[in-house]
Amino acid sequence: MLRFPRRMTMFFLGLMLILNTVSDALQVIGGSTTVEENGTIVFPCKIIDTTEALSQISWQRLTRVKVQKDNFYTISEKGPKFVNGIDDRFEFAGDFTAKIGDLMLSNVKVLDEGNYTCIFTMFPSGNHETTIPLTVLVPPVSTLKETLLTFGNEEVLLATCTAVRSKPPAEVTWLTDGLTVKVRTENNSTLNDDGTTTTVSGLYGVPTREISNHSVQCTIYNADLRKRNTLPFTIKVHSPPLVNITERSANQFECQTEGFPTPVVTWSRSGQSMLPSGVRVEAATLQFLSTTSDLNGLYHCKANNPYGSQRGDLYVYFTSGSCTACWTLYILLIILLAAAVAALVYLFKTGKLQRKEEGTPREMQKVRATSTSSEENQRVEEEEAEEE
Repeated sequence: MLRFPRRMTMFFLGLMLILNTVSDALQVIGGSTTVEENGTIVFPCKIIDTTEALSQISWQRLTRVKVQKDNFYTISEKGPKFVNGIDDRFEFAGDFTAKIGDLMLSNVKVLDEGNYTCIFTMFPSGNHETTIPLTVLVPPVSTLKETLLTFGNEEVLLATCTAVRSKPPAEVTWLTDGLTVKVRTENNSTLNDDGTTTTVSGLYGVPTREISNHSVQCTIYNADLRKRNTLPFTIKVHSPPLVNITERSANQFECQTEGFPTPVVTWSRSGQSMLPSGVRVEAATLQFLSTTSDLNGLYHCKANNPYGSQRGDLYVYFTSGSCTACWTLYILLIILLAAAVAALVYLFKTGKLQRKEEGTPREMQKVRATSTSSEENQRVEEEEAEEE
């Protein structure tokens, strides 16, 4: 059995006590770090409360790629150097003399996430270390894909909203307050190899005319990054046209249509290749510039789009102002009647009409009393006929 002199044993015990006291006094200070992907981070590390000599600062890592502890960086009085390969993204950001071992990492990738250990080699106490966990956050790439919708009665996928490569997983929701019909959502998430998550959310509903042209919103939110992205979307249901003819004002009619894509409207007259000159078309409006009878007839409004066509009919019949000749005759008749009335008034005022009426009966009686020949009788009858 090996025996040490009593004095030597006491020396070693005293030395160990001193080293333990020194070790209990000094501290290696680090912390945790969080950074967004492609950003820059500094790993804080320093040793305090010691007067011992610093021999070396070493860095180790254990990440998604480095599944075993990897000694990759050292700093000494001569300066920093890489171990087991060079990675220029790392740069010494501390002060060796001041016992500060900060290490900066730029262009951080999600695969860099893990634990980084800072080790101070002191003399005579040896190694003192602290571990710094690194968390990498990844904002999602937001996309919204529309579905080509055609009019129908069965539920289909209306749109797809995707949050690609989010860390932590993104919350995907839909805002559909403007819809009066029922829709539903369905979410599916996939964990990627690099630790990110891709979330796909589908909006489902029946492609009817009621939901067409309604606006909805897809919202993608990353809670840790406090980033929110809103993607607006207008539901478009491809459908054949519907036609409704309305009277906008006197002699002006509009061909109102529904359908997507927007229907093309054309006006025509039944049995004729061209519209009359007294009719004007502006967009979907048919206007009659006059109300003559030559414009009477059946007019067609036809709406077309790639999904179908529909026709509306308008029958027009004008009863007043049928032709220029009729108006001319009507005016002439009024003038003649006015002239006749004026003539009668003049005759009454002058008394000529009254005397003629008073003298006529007496003369008739006298002729009838004195004339016996057939010639005279005939003459009297002719005069009576003329007066009547």
